[in-house]
Amino acid sequence: MSKQVIHSDDAPAAIGTYSQAVRLGDIVFLSGQIPLDPATMEVVDGDFEARAEQVFKNLSAVATAAGGSLNDIVKLTIFLTDLGNFATVNAVMERYFDAPFPARAAVGVKELPKGVDVEADAILAL
Repeated sequence: MSKQVIHSDDAPAAIGTYSQAVRLGDIVFLSGQIPLDPATMEVVDGDFEARAEQVFKNLSAVATAAGGSLNDIVKLTIFLTDLGNFATVNAVMERYFDAPFPARAAVGVKELPKGVDVEADAILAL
């Protein structure tokens, strides 16, 4: 199988040496998305909830470009600089995912790119 690079103009451009996603057969590996507005490449204004929303909007745009949706995610990893935001992430996820929900890990980290407080990556099965 050959790998296919996935790109969406509706998600932030890569800020490093990576692709937004890579597809191999029916599996798509989505790179981490942070709360950047794809039009400005700046962190979105607002509170943590607004930033978490933007992360899922960005993941959704890349999943759509790959031919899927957030509901095709089988594994989701969320990185948080403050695990106190865990409940807010759950509330935001309920607006973006239908049951059954994907397998998931939430990982507390010291810091994230551009000083943001949330990032998520995912694996889709199409």
